Amino acid sequence: MTHLLHNLKLILCLALMPCLTVQAADKDYTQYVNPWIGTGGHGHVFLGANVPFGLVQLGPTEYTRGWDWCSGYHYSDSVLIGFGQMHLGGTGIGDLGDVAFLPVSCCCQKEVKFSHLSEYVTPGYYSIKLADPNVFVELTATKRVGFHRYTFGADSDGGLIAVNLKQGIGWDALADCAMTLESPKMLTGHRHSKGWAKDQYVFFAAEFSRDVKLKKQHGDSVSVFRAEGNEPLLVKVALSAVSIDEAKANLRAELPGWDFNGTVAAAKKAWNEELGKIDVTTDDINVKTVFYTSLYHSMTAPSVFSDVSGTYRGADGQVHKGDFTDYTTFSLWDTYRAAHPLMTLIHPEKQSDIAETFIHIFKEQGKLPVWHLMGNETDCMVGNPGIPVLADLVLKGYVKNEEEAFQAMKASAMLDERGLDLLKQYDYLPYDLDPTYQTVAKGLEYALADACVAMVAKKLGKKADYKYFFDRSKSYRHYFDKKTGFIRALSSDGKFREPFNPFNSIHQTGDYTEGNAWQYTWLVPHDVHGLIKLFGSEERFVNKLDSLFIVEGDLGEEASPDISGLIGQYAHGNEPSHHVIYMYNYAGQPWKAAQLLRRTMDEMYRNDFDGLSGNEDVGQMSAWYILSSVGLYQVEPAGGKFVIGSPLFNEAAIKVRDGKTFTVKAVDNSKENIYVQSAILNGKSYTKSYITYQDIVKGGTLELVMGPQPSAFGTKAKDRP
Repeated sequence: MTHLLHNLKLILCLALMPCLTVQAADKDYTQYVNPWIGTGGHGHVFLGANVPFGLVQLGPTEYTRGWDWCSGYHYSDSVLIGFGQMHLGGTGIGDLGDVAFLPVSCCCQKEVKFSHLSEYVTPGYYSIKLADPNVFVELTATKRVGFHRYTFGADSDGGLIAVNLKQGIGWDALADCAMTLESPKMLTGHRHSKGWAKDQYVFFAAEFSRDVKLKKQHGDSVSVFRAEGNEPLLVKVALSAVSIDEAKANLRAELPGWDFNGTVAAAKKAWNEELGKIDVTTDDINVKTVFYTSLYHSMTAPSVFSDVSGTYRGADGQVHKGDFTDYTTFSLWDTYRAAHPLMTLIHPEKQSDIAETFIHIFKEQGKLPVWHLMGNETDCMVGNPGIPVLADLVLKGYVKNEEEAFQAMKASAMLDERGLDLLKQYDYLPYDLDPTYQTVAKGLEYALADACVAMVAKKLGKKADYKYFFDRSKSYRHYFDKKTGFIRALSSDGKFREPFNPFNSIHQTGDYTEGNAWQYTWLVPHDVHGLIKLFGSEERFVNKLDSLFIVEGDLGEEASPDISGLIGQYAHGNEPSHHVIYMYNYAGQPWKAAQLLRRTMDEMYRNDFDGLSGNEDVGQMSAWYILSSVGLYQVEPAGGKFVIGSPLFNEAAIKVRDGKTFTVKAVDNSKENIYVQSAILNGKSYTKSYITYQDIVKGGTLELVMGPQPSAFGTKAKDRP
């Protein structure tokens, strides 16, 4: 039924969308993108028009009816309240939706009913045919400008457009706003809101293709305008977080003309350039669609935040001007695991700017970002997730001033907030002294971040700092209970919390963040071999790991809805589990990883509206699939050691830095031949079950011979990661 509906939409809308051509010499990767994936279930993905990493995500907004409307849109709904210029993609909290336009049939209309059969969406373009009012809506975008085209039917009331500055998504609440019709063709204004981003400013300049007149005003927040004439009405809405003048400058720089179809074509070209950074070969069209849709979803964020002039609103609330592109929307607790390592492979040109963004955020707010949104620190989720990302960039050579980056990491790790004061005092976080709970999750996240600080300190020759943070990175050992074989909460007098149920998860006031003991016992990606030693032997470690994918138990009534995509107690729908399957490589049994990787890719990612096992989490859920499906995954948070898994594709050509290409070939690959038998790297025998970032970015070919039975590949101690 899903595919039938998608095909019906395609047939209906082919005649309505602009005619777009791709030169014969170019590949059209956008044809393999299904933006509907994740719009149902708990996917929380953005649906609409944008360009890669753009500030503008222009698309339909529905009423917020619960958790599954975090992006402003859910496939189960059929009522629109506006076309907002900005949305979030795959978050667990709703915000944005700013500066909403809605064609209406009368000044009092606040919503429009619609059918999914009248919608069409492809990368860079969204359209919908509405019945009341009778209007065909088309949307496209540049990085900082949303471009609307409204074609009104003969029976419509001349073209009425409501502009709503009150409307937002989820936690968003309007603080103040204003708009001014500067001329018959130019509407400007601002919107100040408080929500997840607690102090957010959006300035806009909206230019109309023909004169409009104010029809009715509802205070400062909602106005309805009538467009003069009968031809299609085009509207360009430029945004800035700094000022109306900067919004106007963005408009002049990015979209000076009125060529809507040309803008759609430019957006498509931009998507093809980015999607083409990985070229995969497979006969399975569904797998190919899931792959390129994942790649598409991975490039909604981080989003450009600075203006074309270089000005941006900093984390201190002040306006700054930099010689770099400032970014926002950093869901770092999620994305440090796979999304950012993926970016270091295929988006090397952006990494220096991301590093500069992090360092400037540190200067402006006194710590590295935790979860940054529209210039605001939300402090959402636990740990110091900005540290692994910045450390990874230092170790991979993307940071101009490595000393400055190190000092930012060190200072962030030495604060007294969010339980760090207890860590410095006890070398762990006692559950009876931390009023904000989740001490096990915090402690494990801090340990892996400390390992990253230590690696950078070692690179820079800082022996004392290296020793301090290396020792602190081992603090995870305090939480390990040898009696039960679980990582557990510890009190200030050194006793484990009782009673203990490894299945139980208490969302807000428990010891774990969106998880339980079964899931968190493995959150030691920086020191897998150290964790193995705690179990006493590789055999005991593997037995416990085997059990993870089999055992079943009651999570309890207070468990987080994020704990989803379960295979036993392995929860692929939530990020702390994402590295766990690859731990088999560290224990010399990569064939067990192969079985589970294929199962996870097959069961947890589908070409369907409800095609994700958990919410997209700003690219992380998709990044896991992208890397895993080409056969590589960075388990350790920083440094670039990519573990070899079980590739889905016969061939994947990855464009890496300096114009080079790294190709992973899977010889004799099939649904049965899932096990690596042997490997050849650039013509020479290769025995390791991992490969370094440095070897990948040199370019070349990794040839993996696949077979139907487990082999000895990568099992020797010297060949393990």
